[in-house]
Amino acid sequence: MNETFYNMIFKRKSFHIFRNVEGEITEEELKTIEEKYKDFSPLYENIKTEIRIVPSEKTTCKRGQDYCILLYSEQKDGFLPNIGYLGEQLDLLLASMNIGALWFGIGKTEEKNENGLDYVIMFAIKKVNDEKKFRKDMFKSKRKELSEVFTGDYFKEVINIARFAPSACNTQPWKVVSEKNKLTVYRYKKPGKRGIMPADKVAYYNRIDIGIFLLFLELCLGHENISFERKLFSDDGDISREDTLVAEYYIKE
Repeated sequence: MNETFYNMIFKRKSFHIFRNVEGEITEEELKTIEEKYKDFSPLYENIKTEIRIVPSEKTTCKRGQDYCILLYSEQKDGFLPNIGYLGEQLDLLLASMNIGALWFGIGKTEEKNENGLDYVIMFAIKKVNDEKKFRKDMFKSKRKELSEVFTGDYFKEVINIARFAPSACNTQPWKVVSEKNKLTVYRYKKPGKRGIMPADKVAYYNRIDIGIFLLFLELCLGHENISFERKLFSDDGDISREDTLVAEYYIKE
C-alpha cells in the first residue's frame, strides 16, 4: 500500500460494460498483475489466497472484457473481507496500469478450485487506452452523504474520502464512529433494505465490501500520516442485526 494506491482512489471506476473502449492487455502486463498480487498486504495473514487470469470465454461474464481475474481463498473466518481488502488493491493497481475493471459478483466459472482454494469472486478487465474514460470527478459519484455513514467530530475528512469505496449494488454497508483516538467500523444493514441484491447474497457480498472499505480507510489514514493499531472482529454474516462490529482503529499519538 502506498501513495500510488491512494491517488488511484480518485481515478478508478467500475466499468459496468466495456463499450467503445480500445486497447489490449499485453502478456507482460498479465505477468505484472500476477506478480504484484503476491506482494499485496492481506487483512488476515493466515488465510491463503490466489488469483488466476483467464480469457473471458472461460466465465459467464459478458461485459466486453478481454480477461477475467478469478480470486480464490481458503474458507476461514474473515475470508470474505480479506478478499475484499486484497481485491481492492488489485482494482487500484489495474487503474494505475490503465486497465479498466469491474468487480463481478454474479459471474460463474467452471474453474471452481485452484490449488485447494475455493473460488470467491471475479474481476472483468480490459485495457483502456483513453485515460479520459476513467473517473474525472470522484465527488460526482453516487454515494451516501457523509452524515449517513459517519458519527463524531474527528477524522471527518478521512472518512469523507474513504466513503467512496465501491460496493455490491452500491449498498455502501458501513458506518464509522469517531472518537479522539479511535475509529470504530460497523457493517451496517438497514432493516428490510437490500436494493436489487438477492436476499441470500447480501451477507456474502457485504462482507467483501467491508474489506474494500477498510482498505480505503487505511489508505486515507496513511495519506494523512496517521498511525494506528487495528483490531478485527469476527463477522458471522447475520443480517438481522443493524450494526455488526468489524474493526477498531486505535490512533497513535
